Amino acid sequence: MASFGQTFDASAVEPLGSYEVLPPGKYLSQIVASEMRPTKDGSGQYLYLELDILEGAARGRRLFDRLNLVNANAEAVQIAQRTLSSICRAVGKLQVSNSEQLHLIPLIADVRVRPAKGMYGESNSMRYLPRSGAAAPQMPAAGSVNAVPIVQSAAVQPAPAVANQMPWKRTTV
Repeated sequence: MASFGQTFDASAVEPLGSYEVLPPGKYLSQIVASEMRPTKDGSGQYLYLELDILEGAARGRRLFDRLNLVNANAEAVQIAQRTLSSICRAVGKLQVSNSEQLHLIPLIADVRVRPAKGMYGESNSMRYLPRSGAAAPQMPAAGSVNAVPIVQSAAVQPAPAVANQMPWKRTTV
């Protein structure tokens, strides 16, 4: 038992709201926390990510992602590595040795709604894009040592669109 030292009056404090699934859209966000965690069965590890939304009606909401970087399922690892590559490119850091190197750098979380499946309700899934106007990261020079890949969600006004950054949507003169 824990004594509060005084009487807490719940009628004087608004309760936490429910965390509804975010509507699809592009949200300016940043990674604020990350850590490697063991998988439920203990045979692998995933990179757990927390992102804060920085603008709009969803400002202050959190998004969560899990990247299965160490897993017996090779396809799960490949998906996680590709997602991590997208995050690295979005924040302009192509070679990282610690997930904290990705913290507090704005990027676009392209949020989608994953339909309910089985006992799980709707949830968010994300792709990661550079923020509009951000410089593209420089690719390593030919012949340089390749980094070894590191051993896979959530508010309502989307961040600015990044259509101008997508080569297939650019118009030519």
